[in-house]
Amino acid sequence: MKIVILGSAHPLRGGLAAYNERLAREFIKQGHSVQIYTFSLQYPEFLFPGTTQYSDQPAPDDLYIHVKVNSINPLNWYAVGKEIAKLNADLLIIKFWLPFMAPCLGTIARLAKRNKKTKVISILDNVIPHEKRIGDLSLIRYFVNSVDAFIAMSKSVLNDLDKFDTKKPRFFNPHPLFDNFGEPIFKADAYEKLGLEISTEYILFFGFIRDYKGLDLLLKAMADERVRNLNMKLIIAGEFYTDSKPYLELIENRNLHDKIILKTDFIPDDEVRNYFCAADLVTQPYKHATQSGVTQICYHFNRPMLVTNVGGLPEIVPNGKVGYVVEPNELSIADAIVDFYANHREFVMRDNVKLEKVKYSWQTMTDKVFELFKILSS
Repeated sequence: MKIVILGSAHPLRGGLAAYNERLAREFIKQGHSVQIYTFSLQYPEFLFPGTTQYSDQPAPDDLYIHVKVNSINPLNWYAVGKEIAKLNADLLIIKFWLPFMAPCLGTIARLAKRNKKTKVISILDNVIPHEKRIGDLSLIRYFVNSVDAFIAMSKSVLNDLDKFDTKKPRFFNPHPLFDNFGEPIFKADAYEKLGLEISTEYILFFGFIRDYKGLDLLLKAMADERVRNLNMKLIIAGEFYTDSKPYLELIENRNLHDKIILKTDFIPDDEVRNYFCAADLVTQPYKHATQSGVTQICYHFNRPMLVTNVGGLPEIVPNGKVGYVVEPNELSIADAIVDFYANHREFVMRDNVKLEKVKYSWQTMTDKVFELFKILSS
């Protein structure tokens, strides 16, 4: 089949780009022809919360990436949409995560399928965003109406989709493993690469820091006297995408300097495994969520995880088996951390992770894509 993926890819960085590139490689491995159309401008600089949107890594030599989509230029949308239509692709796949992108992605989708051949399938990170703004609902509706079928990566997102459409074909399929960060390494080697003390144990908070991700709850849990007395530190690895001041003040006011390691620059892909392989437990203390790619990095590196009972997170983290599902408050988080170390849960949970992760293959995702395509073509 001829497939076009529309969305983030190199030279952009981050989880969206990693997802689209990994999906493209899975299709290519199966013998399909794949092109990616990515952004020349994804976010205007004044809307981007981090330091840079761009990777400093070389372009992948195994992927065909067109860097030409401008998210704020309607003339560009028209040109790209017409260009994709002329390719006569069987499938246009669009990763959707933010209403801001709806006019661009929705317009290109409408134009691309004017050839009466191309089917449009959207893989939904979110339908309703974590951080809501005026006008979101109209933008989401515009995008949803441009798509032929959907794959939601959590059941909560599938339910959100019902607010905008109940008739078009859709499937639930969890986020596949993020297995593009290299193979696991020994914990001692990860310690050495990160310059960590060999006599200390570590838990990890990983990823862009946004307020809804609950880092403040985790910091308050770290101040719990029972947690403070553990021979353990928290590594915070990821760039602030919100004001860092409240978090740094929390560390200061709770006297947590000796319990926290701040690595708050962007973490390049080739360093990701060092952080996960150094961690005993990976924490996701989200206040609300749909799903998270961090859990799928945990599965790849065989790491137990702590998640909160919000959105789709409990769907893929069986409580007490591969980790903990706790309520989004500091006491519940602290209780789980204490239980993990006091009862030596790490190795049993790691063995369970190895068994559980077989559910999350990329082929399962592509199978769902092709099943939808058959429905649309019948």
